Amino acid sequence: MATEAFVLHSGGCHCRRVRWQVEAPASVVAWICNCSDCSMRGNTHFIVPAAKFKLQVGAEEFITTYTFGTHTAKHTFCKVCGITSFYYPRSNPDGVAVTAACVDPGTLKHVEYRKFDGRNWEDFFKSSDISEFSEETAEAAE
Repeated sequence: MATEAFVLHSGGCHCRRVRWQVEAPASVVAWICNCSDCSMRGNTHFIVPAAKFKLQVGAEEFITTYTFGTHTAKHTFCKVCGITSFYYPRSNPDGVAVTAACVDPGTLKHVEYRKFDGRNWEDFFKSSDISEFSEETAEAAE
């Protein structure tokens, strides 16, 4: 599989207190999840290895975290404006899920949308390739 070169994306929450940068391709696969949390928030996210995600200095003090169920996913959001611009997903505990709509304009060239059946999490996870999205590839690491 050919790997697209990574670009540096910036983004964050609505009030701009939580800001970050992420290295990812200009074309990404974003997941539309129907679990109880994602469906209520309308969150559509792409997943990157944790090493490719960096919070801006000072952003941490404006972040709070919500967990439920297995408590594996860490749903982060801004304490001021309430926006979830990223979180740590259950499907990829070694990665970060970046909310596609929270990426600043100009660097995302294409988003392929895929559905994730979070209501039937275990069965869907076994048959999906989502866990591969937080793995670093040799080509991407160059």
